[in-house]
Amino acid sequence: MKQAQQMQARMAKMQEEVGKRTVEASAGGGMVKVLANGKQEILALTLEPEVVDPDDIEMLQDLILAAVNEAMRKAQAMMTEEMSKLTGGLKIPGMM
Repeated sequence: MKQAQQMQARMAKMQEEVGKRTVEASAGGGMVKVLANGKQEILALTLEPEVVDPDDIEMLQDLILAAVNEAMRKAQAMMTEEMSKLTGGLKIPGMM
């Protein structure tokens, strides 16, 4: 029981630490950039002025979605990698 409590405490600390780390993703050759944290929260969205074309809003929307989705994938992968280090690769249901 004590080992389970220690593991739970280590996992909580790891999640807090990873939550403070950031990942960046981009789309359109870097024209759209997204910064996200390990909690999978979007911290920043940067658009280069030349990507904003009022006649082609759909392209901008697609680029934003692509960058956000990639940032979320990177944040999830970062959390999964750290969790794997902590658990030695053991999959714990409900943890990830």
